[in-house]
Amino acid sequence: MTTTAAPVTAPFRFFDVHVVRTRRLSTSMIRVTFGGDRLAELASGGRDQRFKLFFPQPHQDRPVFGDTSEAWYAAWRAQDPAERPLMRSYTIREQRHDPAEFDVDFALHGAEPSASPKLPTSPPLSTSFERGDPHAQGGAPTGAGGPASRWAAQARPGDPLTVLAPAVEDNGGVDFRPPSGTDWILLTGDETALPAIGGILSWLSPGTRAKVWIEVAHEDDRQALPTFADADITWIVRDGHGHGTAAAPREPVVDALRAAQLPDGTPYAWIAGEAGTVKAVRRHLVGERGIERRAVKFTGYWRRGASEEELLAELTAGAAAGDED
Repeated sequence: MTTTAAPVTAPFRFFDVHVVRTRRLSTSMIRVTFGGDRLAELASGGRDQRFKLFFPQPHQDRPVFGDTSEAWYAAWRAQDPAERPLMRSYTIREQRHDPAEFDVDFALHGAEPSASPKLPTSPPLSTSFERGDPHAQGGAPTGAGGPASRWAAQARPGDPLTVLAPAVEDNGGVDFRPPSGTDWILLTGDETALPAIGGILSWLSPGTRAKVWIEVAHEDDRQALPTFADADITWIVRDGHGHGTAAAPREPVVDALRAAQLPDGTPYAWIAGEAGTVKAVRRHLVGERGIERRAVKFTGYWRRGASEEELLAELTAGAAAGDED
């Protein structure tokens, strides 16, 4: 199977991009394809490649930055919150070089396209939601979606955005790195992790054994996920039941895992989605299944009851406290 070591450096650059086209994948998902003059310099590492999108404020037609140098983050934080771009982390679902463009899949979470012809759609397929991750993506789903979901629902060709994306393929925005000696792969996630799971499956070597559990909101949210791997994919459909609340979460992925018979051999597990569910899955795999902690990569893309801005504030406060220690 394919294995990779962690990169030594992780250079990222700002790119000005624009919407080339949009495509409605299902009830919950929309794909936005971006182009740009310098995209030949963008180098996705595939798999769960993470990068940042910057959205304009409602009264702006494009993101407005005070600084895009290496000191961009401090400058971004210093901007007036009503003026600085809204920052979210997403997954590059696929990158193409001729023409130079890339796709990002957005979970809509209740945000709907307008009735005008701004959003060309295509039939759902048969068979980057805003991720509130530790690096800054998304927030808890709401009835009307978050800022990025609303932007994607109304996106039209030519709409400008700014992204912070890798300039080398082996970069720190790729988390899926099975070590040497891995016998099989375990993947779990909700719709916020679906683009990353799709990227991982398309990257796996022929014959790699993979067990996959994906939780989605609607039956038509199932996607065709091409892969050369020997992948057993289980779809868990909520059908209106929701994720539950912080006090009483629903964790159907955990229930499905507890009932599953896992393969023999040494696994590598990749878990993403709602933070509480991710922790519960990790506890099950490590505590009940006996999988080595180092063989479990886990990332909370969002958290019940917490907005993206709240998550960013927590991370900033934590970093400041660390600097004082």
